[in-house]
Amino acid sequence: MAFKHGKCHCIMAFMTTTLTLDKAGRVVLPKPIRDEMQLRAGDSLELESSEDRIVLRPRRGGTGLHKKLGIWVFSTEEPISAEATDKVLRDIRNERELRFLGNLAPRAARRKKRR
Repeated sequence: MAFKHGKCHCIMAFMTTTLTLDKAGRVVLPKPIRDEMQLRAGDSLELESSEDRIVLRPRRGGTGLHKKLGIWVFSTEEPISAEATDKVLRDIRNERELRFLGNLAPRAARRKKRR
C-alpha cells in the first residue's frame, strides 16, 4: 500500500488474468487496471513485444496535456518560471482592460482581419 498525505491508497502491484482477442484482434483491459492506470477511452498505449511477451504502457506526454483525476492538466518537462507566468497574466489582463474600454477588438475578430 502507498501512503499519500496520511491516506492509504491501495495500489495493485500485480495482476494475472486471461484476455481473449475478438475477431478484430482487440482486447479489453479489465476495469481495475484501467482505473489504477487512469486510462480512459481515446488514451494511447505504447506496445513493446519481445519473444513471448507483450508489454503495454500508457503514452503520457508529447502534448503536455493529460487527465489527472478527471481534470485536464498541462505539464512540461521543466517548471515554468514565475516571471513567465506573471508576464502572460499581465498581457491577458491588459488585453481584457483594453477590450472593456473599447480600444481593442476581441481576439477572434483580430484573427479574421489578419487572414
